Amino acid sequence: MSATTSLRRTVSVARKEFLHMLRDPGTLFFALAIPVLELLMLGYAIDTNVRHIRTVVYDACQTQESRALLRAFENSDDFDVVEMVYRDEDLNQRIVAGKAHVAIKIPEDYSRKLEAGQTAQVLVLVDGSESNVASTALNVSNAIALQESLKLTLQSKPLPVESRPRVLFNPDTRSANFFIPGLMVFLCQMMGTMLTANALVREKENGTLEQLFMTPVRPSELMIGKLIPYLVLSFVQFLSVAALMRVAFQVPIEGSFSLLLVINFPFVVAALGIGLLISARAKTRDEAMQMVMGSVLPGVFLSGYIFPIESMPLVLQPVANLIPMTWMIDAARGVILRGAGWRELWMNAAILSAMAVTVMTLAALKFKKRVS
Repeated sequence: MSATTSLRRTVSVARKEFLHMLRDPGTLFFALAIPVLELLMLGYAIDTNVRHIRTVVYDACQTQESRALLRAFENSDDFDVVEMVYRDEDLNQRIVAGKAHVAIKIPEDYSRKLEAGQTAQVLVLVDGSESNVASTALNVSNAIALQESLKLTLQSKPLPVESRPRVLFNPDTRSANFFIPGLMVFLCQMMGTMLTANALVREKENGTLEQLFMTPVRPSELMIGKLIPYLVLSFVQFLSVAALMRVAFQVPIEGSFSLLLVINFPFVVAALGIGLLISARAKTRDEAMQMVMGSVLPGVFLSGYIFPIESMPLVLQPVANLIPMTWMIDAARGVILRGAGWRELWMNAAILSAMAVTVMTLAALKFKKRVS
C-alpha cells in the first residue's frame, strides 16, 4: 500500500470527524465556550491577595497613641474595622460567629507603658480556619507593630540597615498573573483529553464502530484521523483563552508567544493521546468521563499549579515530574511572566515531546482495529 493511499484514508477519517464535530453544536460549545466561562469565573474568583479583612476592635486605652495605632491598621487596606466592642468576651464571640476574622485589643495601660519606655503589648486574635486570611493578618499585624516600634524608638534617626526588596516579573503580586497562565494550561489539558476520550466511545455507543472496522482503514490511520480535528480544535481553544487572558485580565506576555505555541504542541498531543488511551478502554461515555477526571485532577495538585513542587513531600516530587502539566505550566509562566526564551525552556519542550511520543505509542498499541 502506498503512502498516498494511507494519507488519503487518514484524511477521509479526519474529514468525517471534522464534519461530525461541526454538526454537533454541543461539542463546539463544550470545547470553545466552556473554557472561556471557566476562565472568567475562576480567574475572577481566585485571588490570593487578601485585602479588607473584617476586624473588630476593643480599645481599652482610648488615647491618642491607641488611635494612632488603629489608624495604622486601617490605612494598610488589609484590615476593615467593622465594629468597636467594649468587652473581652465580645472579641472572641465575633470571631466564633464569623462576623470578623481578626480581633484587636489595645490594653488600658498601652500609652502609659509607651511613655515609661516599656514594651506595650497589643492582643491580636486571628481566625485560623482560613489559612490565607490568617497568614496575611499575622504578617501585616507584625509589620505594623514593628513599624510603630521603629517610629517611637528611633524617631528622626535613620536606620543603620535598610532593606529595599523588589519583586521581579510580577511586581504588583497580582494573583491573576500567577494563576491564569496555569489555568490556561489546565483547561487545555482537560478539554483536549475529554474531547478525544469521547471519540471512540461515541462510536461504540452509537453502534457505528463496527462499520469503521469493516473499512480498509488501518488502526493507525483511524487514530491519526480522529486526532487531527481535536488537535486543531485544541489550538483554537488555546488561542481564544490566551486572548481572553490578555484582554480581560490584562496579563502581560513578556516573552515570545510563538515559542509558547511551539512548546504547547507536544503538550496538546500528549493530552489528546491520554484521551485516546481512555477511549480505547472505556465502554461508555460515563466511564470515560470518570477516567478523564482521574487523570486530570492529580495534575491540579501535583503540577505546581497551586502548590510549589518544592514544598511537596519528597516521595511526590518525582510523580509531579511525570505529569505533562508540570512542564507546560512552568513553560507558560516562563514565557508569559518571566520572558524566558528557548535557551531556558528547551528542556521543557524536550520532555513534553518525549511524553507525547510515549503516550501516542501506548495509544497506538491499545488502539487495535477490533471491537473490544
